[in-house]
Amino acid sequence: MKISDLCKVLGLTPHALPAPEREITGVYIGDLLSWVMGRAKEGNVWITIMSNQNCIAVATLSDVSAILLAEGVVPDAQLCALAMTKGINLLSCQEPAYEAAVRLSALPL
Repeated sequence: MKISDLCKVLGLTPHALPAPEREITGVYIGDLLSWVMGRAKEGNVWITIMSNQNCIAVATLSDVSAILLAEGVVPDAQLCALAMTKGINLLSCQEPAYEAAVRLSALPL
């Protein structure tokens, strides 16, 4: 499934979509950046509540397909601009991370 399709199917809010055709290979949930850096896999949608600039660096190093901000977290304009510059898809949803992951797990990724 592609990021653009994921946004439509789950009603996610896109804040930066520099690579909407990026394929999703799985899901990773975590807020400890060093932990995510070592465990998220290429193509994962990374679900987190962290919305600082370091998240973009971790997403770039981990080569995730998107960051999904859970719990209604909304990124500021600076983070959205950085995501666009670095080619990181940045999305958000209202659900807690667990509920977002459950919805994602029901899809044919």
